Amino acid sequence: MKRAAITAIGHYLPDYILTNAELEKLVDTNDAWIQERTGITERRIMKNGATSDMAIGAVNELLARRGIKADEIDMLICATVTPDRTFPATANIICAAIGATNAWGFDVEAACSGFLYSLVVASKFIETGTHKKIVVVGADKMSSIIDYTDRNTCILFGDGAGALLLEPNEDGLGIMDASLHSDGSGVKHLHMVAGGSLKPASIETVTNREHYVYQEGKYVFKFAVTKMADVCADVMARNNLQSEDIAFLVPHQANKRIIDACGERMGVPAEKVMINIHRYGNTTGGTIPLCLWDWKDQLKKGDNLILAAVGGGFTWGAVFVKWGMCGDLASFKKSVG
Repeated sequence: MKRAAITAIGHYLPDYILTNAELEKLVDTNDAWIQERTGITERRIMKNGATSDMAIGAVNELLARRGIKADEIDMLICATVTPDRTFPATANIICAAIGATNAWGFDVEAACSGFLYSLVVASKFIETGTHKKIVVVGADKMSSIIDYTDRNTCILFGDGAGALLLEPNEDGLGIMDASLHSDGSGVKHLHMVAGGSLKPASIETVTNREHYVYQEGKYVFKFAVTKMADVCADVMARNNLQSEDIAFLVPHQANKRIIDACGERMGVPAEKVMINIHRYGNTTGGTIPLCLWDWKDQLKKGDNLILAAVGGGFTWGAVFVKWGMCGDLASFKKSVG
């Protein structure tokens, strides 16, 4: 059976590091309080530029690692909640910038689950045989929609991008299964008040600071812990996987307490749970591919991974992946030709 295997990876992180010490000067908070509740010590912030600039950096690195040119890409999907503009799609801007002249693409907006949604959509085009090289990039400039006078949200988010290349595989590697869900009734708990067609931008909405992320932290926490663990268990049961069969759980990096609770409910030991929230914060669409980037040298071809996320509004899901790359770059290039 033809599967969509991950054959290359790239990333981009802004240079500027926003530490907890700096946030102490902006809002009523402190390093100990932030670390205890979130596990975050610092996050990256893009001072100048747009979401597409980070995505371009991640995709160009991916192309260089795989040794291919941009015009070989058939499709590019960008998972983001911070597009450069309402239109055109940020994916189109990325394609034009990198020279992907033979690719078509679009954006997926599913909050923090957007990367998983995009990965599954892309896999179907590979499985049907209509496409051979698809790039999925998760990128968000969350600093552009965060209120740095609100200590409940400004401590959580950072900027960054990660990209994966999917190619056909018939050796049992790739995207094996997925369970994706949404429930729009959760909109009141995590959303942005203004900026859409429901409440277009105006002097009033700007004055009232309604163009920033709003979150009911306690409710979102409980929902995320339950749904992320449940959907992971569902995917594992469907594929006859036990906790010992999983090389790594790759959770969305929203809050370390959520990640720890999910791992415990799944019976996955801490050393098999990818965590980098302490370094980057919550980069929304970028968290899962950035985790894979940080752990790439520890992964072996054929490793079983469970990718999981919960996003605002609500969206959630889990994806079962058999890793398609070797850990070191030399072996990787040899394996894919």
